[in-house]
Amino acid sequence: MPPFDAGVPALVLRLDRNPFHHGTLGAVRSLGRAGVEVHAVVESAASPVVSSRHLHRAHPVGPGAVGVDGTGFTELLLRVSDRIGAPAVLVPMDDLGAILTAEHAPRLADRYLFPRQVAGVPGALADKSALAAVCERAGVPYPRTVAPGSAADAAGAVRALGLPLVAKWSRPWLLPPAAGLRSTTLVGSAAAVRELYERGAPGGAGLLLQRYLPDAPDADWFFHGCFGVRDGRLLAGGTGRKELSWPPRAGLTAKGRWCPNEEVTAAARRLVAQVGYRGVIDLDFRRDAADGAYRLLDANPRPGAQFRLFTEADGTDVVRALYRDLTGQPPSPSSSPSSSPSSSSPSPRPGRPGRVFVAENYALLSAATVATAALTPGGRRIPGARRRPPRPAAFGTAGSGMPGIRTAGIETAWFAGDDPRPFVAMAAAWLGRGLDKGVRRARRALRPH
Repeated sequence: MPPFDAGVPALVLRLDRNPFHHGTLGAVRSLGRAGVEVHAVVESAASPVVSSRHLHRAHPVGPGAVGVDGTGFTELLLRVSDRIGAPAVLVPMDDLGAILTAEHAPRLADRYLFPRQVAGVPGALADKSALAAVCERAGVPYPRTVAPGSAADAAGAVRALGLPLVAKWSRPWLLPPAAGLRSTTLVGSAAAVRELYERGAPGGAGLLLQRYLPDAPDADWFFHGCFGVRDGRLLAGGTGRKELSWPPRAGLTAKGRWCPNEEVTAAARRLVAQVGYRGVIDLDFRRDAADGAYRLLDANPRPGAQFRLFTEADGTDVVRALYRDLTGQPPSPSSSPSSSPSSSSPSPRPGRPGRVFVAENYALLSAATVATAALTPGGRRIPGARRRPPRPAAFGTAGSGMPGIRTAGIETAWFAGDDPRPFVAMAAAWLGRGLDKGVRRARRALRPH
């Protein structure tokens, strides 16, 4: 294969203050193992990723240093660039970082290498209210969605969509940090919908209510891909099936498996071709049992947290493919040089289907709660919800559950034999957070009424 030139440093950018974002660690390890000098913007010097042996230097950012309107963003990146001392490949790991990078591209162009986007495209993909219109133009199925204009409208939408329904925030990065709201929630009553609207309205995040697509063992799928910055061809990636999520049925991938799905890939290509997107993208789909359509639930204009699932035998993943492309290197042999963004032909990449990704902390939570999480607050079972983790078992490796596909290894989000310290740091922080929550709940329970 062509040699990998690691001479250009890289900056992994995360503005989200979640210390348990395992995708950031995945990007640091992917590039660091290839010999790249990796820097990372993180929320704290105590972040678990800081302990990685593959990270050259962390650049902690305090609360409020970057506003959601972009205030302080270019100043931060220019300061970090001065510390790096050379132009660097820029890899945003959250939606806000991707949006602000595109918006401030002219001021960053002489300091960083990153895909140039059509104006407004990253924001249109990340904004779930705008995504519906993008899907309609691209011919990509999308669940029926209502954007309520008031708390009363939100409660009224329940009659149109039925219960349970999915409540999600159109622009979750605008949610007030103290509100404690999840970006996506499965709700079972009109009162819960009204409460969500009232809690999130001050931040301007925009509540969306979406028809609930019943859960099933093979319903949830995701696509990760890197599209060439010059010609838009698909350089790396694949499709996977979500087997465990956190929160159950409406959250991030706690366990996923690499499974070919040409229908999902074709939908992803149509979406990318429609908007002219370049770089790494992460898409979530759910199969609608009513008509068999794969409906797009979410789009993220940056690497998904489980992107390392799609790692070729030569080490290529979407982040390494992006690095190669931005630094002018030829793609690895695992790439698909003849595939255009809109191509509907099967990808010729052999890949490693059956490979499993496990986010240890979230998978344990999901496996432990999936049975009870299938009940609504009133004790009624949600139609189509699973009573137990899907087969194979949560951490099994014997088979994929799909004909002709055998497991091709496990990629864990946190533990790695060559880099064990982030796992230890994550476990300590995770247990500490759990203990703190337990103490606060106990104190509330013991307060005199």
